[in-house]
Amino acid sequence: MSIKNVIFFGFLGFIPVSLAAHFLGWGDLIVFVTAALAIIPLAGWMGAATEEIAIVVGPSLGGLMNATFGNATELIIAIFALRAGLVNVVKSSITGSIISNLLLVMGLSMLLGGLKFKEQTFQPTIARLNASSMNLAVIAILLPTAVDFTSTGIEQPILQRLSIAVAVVLMLVYGLTLLFSMKTHAYLYDVGMAEAPVEGTDPESNSHAEKAHENGHEEHGEKPNLKLWVGVLLAATLAVAIESEFLVGTLEVASKQLGLSELFTGVIILPVIGNAAEHATAVTVALKNKMDLSVNVAVGSSLQIALFVGPLLVIIGALMGQPMDLDFNNFELLSVVVAVLVANSISADGKSNWLEGTLLLATYAVISLSFYFHPVIEGIG
Repeated sequence: MSIKNVIFFGFLGFIPVSLAAHFLGWGDLIVFVTAALAIIPLAGWMGAATEEIAIVVGPSLGGLMNATFGNATELIIAIFALRAGLVNVVKSSITGSIISNLLLVMGLSMLLGGLKFKEQTFQPTIARLNASSMNLAVIAILLPTAVDFTSTGIEQPILQRLSIAVAVVLMLVYGLTLLFSMKTHAYLYDVGMAEAPVEGTDPESNSHAEKAHENGHEEHGEKPNLKLWVGVLLAATLAVAIESEFLVGTLEVASKQLGLSELFTGVIILPVIGNAAEHATAVTVALKNKMDLSVNVAVGSSLQIALFVGPLLVIIGALMGQPMDLDFNNFELLSVVVAVLVANSISADGKSNWLEGTLLLATYAVISLSFYFHPVIEGIG
C-alpha cells in the first residue's frame, strides 16, 4: 500500500470524530477542523471510484465522468455555502481553486519532480491550448466586474442576467474543450502516455494498467467491479455532502476563532481542502516522470473550475433563490490574472525543473500572505 493510501485511510478516522463533534456539541472550531480533514480522503475515494468506473464504461464516457466528477467536492461545498447565503465565500473559493491549482499544485509537482529528474518535459501544444482557454476564462470573469466598475448605478438584476449569459457561453466552451480533447484531437493528449509506457504494456493501455495495478487489480484484463465502485462513489458523495454541511455551518465562527478573514478562508483554506486528492495525484505522477499527466491534472482542474463549476454555480444560485453573479472582488481578480500569467509563462516551453516549481510556489506564498493581511471587506460572507 502506498504512503498516499495510508494517509488517506488514516484521515478517514476524522469522519466519526466530526460526527461526534457535531452531535455532541464539541464546538464549531473542532467541527470545522475535523470536517475539513474528513473531506480530504472522501475526495480521494470519489476520484478513485470515478477512475475505476471509467475503465469499465470506456474512454469516451469515462473521460466525461472524470471531467464531471473531477471537482465534485468543491461543487458540493460551494452549493452548501450558497444555500447558507455565503455568496462571497463561494466566489472566493472559485478564484482560490484556480490560483491553488495553477501555482500550488503545479509548483509542488515541478519542484519535487525536478529534484528527482532534473528536467521534465510535457506537450507544449497542450500547454498553449490550455493557456488560451485560461485566458478566455479570465476575460469572462473580468468583464462583468469591469461593467460594474465602469457603470454608475447599474442594477443588480442586469448584472445577474449578464453573468448568466456569460456562464452559458463558458459552459458551451467547456463542452467544446471536452469534444476536442476526447474526440476530434484525442491523439494530442495520448502522446504523454506513449512516451513512458509501463513495461509489458502497450502505450494505449498504460494508464489503465497502472491504475489497475495500484488498486490491486490483475493486469491480465480483469475489469473492476462496477457495482462496488458505483456504491463507493455514491457513499463518498453522500459523506462529502454531510461533511460539507458541517464545514459550511461552522465556517464563520471557526474563521473568527482562528483569526482568519472569510476572504482568506474562501481563497486559501477551502480550495486546499477540496483539491487535496488532486494535489496528491499530480505530485505522485510527477515523481514517476509523467509531467504531461501532472500538468493536465493541475491546469485541467483550473479550467474545469473556471469554465464549468463557476458558471454552473451562477445558474444554481439563480435557481436556489441565492443570486450569484460574476462580479468578483478586484483583488481576487488581480490574483487570478497574476497566477495565469506566471503559470502560462513557465509552462509555455514544455519543460520544467525544480527552480520553476519554486517560482510558482513563491508566487502562491506571496498571494496567500497578501490575502492573510488583506483588510476585512464589508459584506464578505
